[in-house]
Amino acid sequence: MKKEKILVLNFGGQYDQLIVRRVREMGVYAELHECDTNLSEINLDNLAGIILTGGPQSVNDSESPKADSKIFDLGVPVLGICYGHQYINYVNGGTIETPNLAEYGKTDLKVDKESCLFKDIPEESIIWMNHKDRVKDLAEGFRATASTANTDVAAMENTEKALYSVQFHPEVVHSEYGQKILENFVLGICKAEKTWKMKDFAKEIIAEIKEKYQGEKMICGLSGGVDSSVAATIVSKAIGDNLQCIFVDHGLLRKDEAKSVMETYKGLGLNVKMVDKSKEFLDLLKGESDPETKRKIIGNHFVEVFEEEAKKIGGANYLVQGTIYPDVIESGKDKASVIKSHHNVGGLPEDMDFKGLVEPLRLLFKDEVRALGEEIGVPHDMVWRQPFPGPGLAIRVIGDITEDKLRIVRETDAILREEVKNFGLNEKIWQYFTVWTPIKTVGVKGDARSYDNVIAVRAVTSTDAMTVEAANLPYELMQKLSNRMINEVEGVGRIVYDITSKPPGTIEWE
Repeated sequence: MKKEKILVLNFGGQYDQLIVRRVREMGVYAELHECDTNLSEINLDNLAGIILTGGPQSVNDSESPKADSKIFDLGVPVLGICYGHQYINYVNGGTIETPNLAEYGKTDLKVDKESCLFKDIPEESIIWMNHKDRVKDLAEGFRATASTANTDVAAMENTEKALYSVQFHPEVVHSEYGQKILENFVLGICKAEKTWKMKDFAKEIIAEIKEKYQGEKMICGLSGGVDSSVAATIVSKAIGDNLQCIFVDHGLLRKDEAKSVMETYKGLGLNVKMVDKSKEFLDLLKGESDPETKRKIIGNHFVEVFEEEAKKIGGANYLVQGTIYPDVIESGKDKASVIKSHHNVGGLPEDMDFKGLVEPLRLLFKDEVRALGEEIGVPHDMVWRQPFPGPGLAIRVIGDITEDKLRIVRETDAILREEVKNFGLNEKIWQYFTVWTPIKTVGVKGDARSYDNVIAVRAVTSTDAMTVEAANLPYELMQKLSNRMINEVEGVGRIVYDITSKPPGTIEWE
């Protein structure tokens, strides 16, 4: 029997999807299920191993999440991470404590190099900790294989039962040898085969949609970004002219975006209709300053527009969206906490006229979506288009929205995109944009006192949008941006650069 699949069971951690992605990076297929899913509901064919994720709760709580006990009887290795580490110890008879001193962030780790989980890894390295509870007494048959200054059992194993666990997060980039640790488990201990290819995923998802939605009509909301464009192309290949794409100008687009996007879509051969609803959206948003409320207003009205268009063509029962993994995580689900609502996940109304959503990219990260886009023939420029949120500039204007604030953001953003491209960095920086802040600053223009707005520049590097670092922009570029924005955009008096990483910040300001 082939061993080509890793099952990831989610206990509510924010990095659950990231674990899936790390496994896929090895060329091994991985899929995510809630921890309490009955194993009889999961296809366990070709299963190579199981990974238990982290989570915010304590295993000592009576209401803490639990997995189907049969996972330990499947005859495959199991790796626990953070909560999963504590859970393995707890269910096998060990004890967990809540010490006075928690452990967060980068931490020095010392490993037992005799453990196959730490094969070819230095005895000392940096890992990422994020926990309150820790193992106090080891379960019978287990031994500690790693430690930190504050945690004696930072990793443990029971090789006879093929159970392994770590208190830290090897899946995040802050853990120096995290990916190697995961490879040691997936490829070394589980001996999983590398059979995951984007070409195969494309064929499978197109065939699945074709079979499941034979004869159905659908509406697809296009934003101009890579996610919705790839989703539309996938569905179009499956159901052809039964897909009607709608590009909504909600008045919150970047400079000249509607025109350039429509020209690109013509080349893709998609059945696209553009509707200008900018006045409606801006009227609904008038005076609203709360970011979550703005997102929900936009999400709700998007659906109303799509429902209206669906009635015009008649019989469109499904709404296609470019939802991807990070959208699902940040909007919260079951055991995970809500970070912010995405208009295509948490911002949708419950009483939609559609039978349901079709989200072909829901299992993919941004870089995987781009790889898929290249695979199915989406133009390179569209694949590498700057990520742009569904709520658009509404969440790049802090506070209430006015035409003048939107003008300032559009003009400064256009300058930023132009200069980043001029410096040859447009495909090296993950995302970059400007933010209107509700701060006024004194200055001097033409020998006279000025009192204008502070505009923030945000530029980040990442591979998956789960963790990001501020891009190290050349000083010459930052000088150019400051000079141009202040000189060319009326109402701008000062430029600041945001150097916050994620976590603790998010990519967008709202």
